Amino acid sequence: MSADWQPTACILCECNCGIVVQTEGRTLARIRGDKDNPASQGYTCNKALRLDHYQNNRARLTSPMRRRADGSYEEIDWDTAITEIAAGFRRIADTHGGDKIFYYGGGGQGNHLGGAYSSSFLKLLGSRYRSNALAQEKTGENWVDVQLYGGHTRGEFEHAEVSVFVGKNPWMSQSFPRARTVLNEIAKDPARSMIVIDPVVTDTARLANFHLRVKPGTDAWCLAALAAVLVQENLCNEAFLAEHVHGADEVRKVLQTIPVGEYAARSGVDEELLRAAARRIAAADSVAVFEDLGVQQAPNSTLCSYLNKLLWILTGSFAKRGGQHLHSSFAPLFSLSGVGRSPVTGAPIIAGLMPSNVVPQEILTDHPDRFRAMLVESANPAHSIADSENCRAAFESLELLVVVDVAMTETARLAHYVLPAASQFEKPEATFFNFEFPRNEFHLRHPLFEPVPGTLPEPEIWARLVRALGMVSDDDLRPLREAAQHGRDAYTQAFFTELAANPALGKVLPYVLYETLGPTLPDGLAGAAALWGLAQKAAVAYPDAVRRAGHADGNALFDAILTGKSGVTFSVHEYADDWALMGHADHKIRLVIPEMLDDIRALANAGTELTSAEFPIVLSAGERRAFTANDILRDPSWRKRDADGALRVSVEDADALGLVDGGRARITTAAGSAEAVVEVSETMLPGHAALPNGFGLDFVDADGQRRVPGVAPNSLTSSDWRDPYAGTPWHKHVPARIEAVTAGLVAAG
Repeated sequence: MSADWQPTACILCECNCGIVVQTEGRTLARIRGDKDNPASQGYTCNKALRLDHYQNNRARLTSPMRRRADGSYEEIDWDTAITEIAAGFRRIADTHGGDKIFYYGGGGQGNHLGGAYSSSFLKLLGSRYRSNALAQEKTGENWVDVQLYGGHTRGEFEHAEVSVFVGKNPWMSQSFPRARTVLNEIAKDPARSMIVIDPVVTDTARLANFHLRVKPGTDAWCLAALAAVLVQENLCNEAFLAEHVHGADEVRKVLQTIPVGEYAARSGVDEELLRAAARRIAAADSVAVFEDLGVQQAPNSTLCSYLNKLLWILTGSFAKRGGQHLHSSFAPLFSLSGVGRSPVTGAPIIAGLMPSNVVPQEILTDHPDRFRAMLVESANPAHSIADSENCRAAFESLELLVVVDVAMTETARLAHYVLPAASQFEKPEATFFNFEFPRNEFHLRHPLFEPVPGTLPEPEIWARLVRALGMVSDDDLRPLREAAQHGRDAYTQAFFTELAANPALGKVLPYVLYETLGPTLPDGLAGAAALWGLAQKAAVAYPDAVRRAGHADGNALFDAILTGKSGVTFSVHEYADDWALMGHADHKIRLVIPEMLDDIRALANAGTELTSAEFPIVLSAGERRAFTANDILRDPSWRKRDADGALRVSVEDADALGLVDGGRARITTAAGSAEAVVEVSETMLPGHAALPNGFGLDFVDADGQRRVPGVAPNSLTSSDWRDPYAGTPWHKHVPARIEAVTAGLVAAG
């Protein structure tokens, strides 16, 4: 790599593939994959090439903004903004209690590091409740994972003999390293197989050996039938179950009663194809399974999480090459605090996260425990939470709403104050999506540019807010500041001494690290100070794996992270380590989850149809496509295809409804109505339609005109449609009515 190519990473999905860039002025002029990145190894998809549309977009904010009484905004200086915001939150905490201050966000697909510092400010105020995008998707799976084995698993698809994708299209959504390369390798290898469970003929489904093309919303019946075949045809790994699993007999009794043929028919899948897929799973030396939004945002989502895990547990595909694995974590994405309840609606709080969909209901009430203030960081809940209109009403009713972001988002337009953050390429940044096994990687990205004048990195924003509260003194920090001048070993010793002597510092550890260790870090990396504490934890949690990766201790790991500009491998596990990573004391899987067994029994009499005569079509709101991404890409000029975010409908529905390719249609749901361009596609089943994610965002074009291309999916979703266990939304299963728009007719949006 020549000297003018600088390493960084893509920030458009959880893979965060390593890239190298050449800059011209403040632009990302040329972008390609980074061959030195230990995870992606030079791989990237087309989306990474468009990142300058994020870095240099006309929506960038360059000054703190304060809302006037008439709803307009005025620029204010940073000192005024910090003083007024800290005083406002302090007033609410003193008057109503800090638990009435709600936090949403903490980072998008690539900016988790800044969010690590927010906890210092929130804990000083007594704030307890939070949510983010993970509560839109992953909390049901987490609820199942914690009970089964106490941690998150990831499949080793690179080596799996059979790969199973449930509601998942990794060709488009990636989610594991080198996804398209691995998919092509599987498809070309006659000794390996791919099973896809999805109503859509996706790019991944086209490569599959077995495409179980379920009717929308019937995944639970299909998965239950697959698991039942394993039991009824005596295909389970009995030795594995006897040695490593509690409760297998009780689960088998339930699966023995399932009528496989009937459930195949209910899910729309040929029975022999379904049985053949189950037999292929059972015959394989290794099986890896990936579930995603197609089932996680649909009816029976938590049950589907349980059922798809039975496929690899019953066949013993764990702790082996190509199987399913627990893994190390550099920083936990989920809290281990267990399940609680939200203060007003009593919604389940799983892994420390409140369901996003109940946030408006927790605000729009006269309940004494309602949220009165909200902090939003690097997130856009007014656009991403179900029932956007209700979200807007809730956020407008708050006594104080503060947004930290790079742009004037839909949520920022409702805030009392907006604080402009430096972009992800103007500060040290990282992601905590570190899920791989046996090797796991972490990448600290160095800044490519100085922050745009008027903006600040999030660690500095949070530090200023903490200082403004006046609850941590210079005397508290002085010993650590002095120790940091004498090197890492001296700092380490002083840190633990001071923490023991002053336990109150434990509430604000990220702030303490930023203020004391941060100033000693090179190359503008003060914001990376919090990683020192995480490196110490990783070295203690996985001592052998960290040493195998070449790091003698936490300080050595931290130094490697600072200097490894293309990322570092922080842990190297052996397959036997899977058992040590098990969360249960006896290191065994606990297969019985009573609620899930009850739900399996209930499938026999449960209906598979949630549509009605008024809303007869299932709409998937938020499909990932080649030119869609998360909403940090606000300017649509990055898209080379599907510029308007077409509504995809089946050939049969197009004929029945009078829809034509390139024409327009009106989509109506219980929550709202919108108009979209039509794409007639053979990939869709009759009665199933899809709108893409990433649309309905406003932007200012080159002529200074504000435009909103495409449909904002959550203008059509309802917060009432959600999973009973985790509260995750049913965005992929919205009953809808679709009607052709007559040419020349002007329809309201």
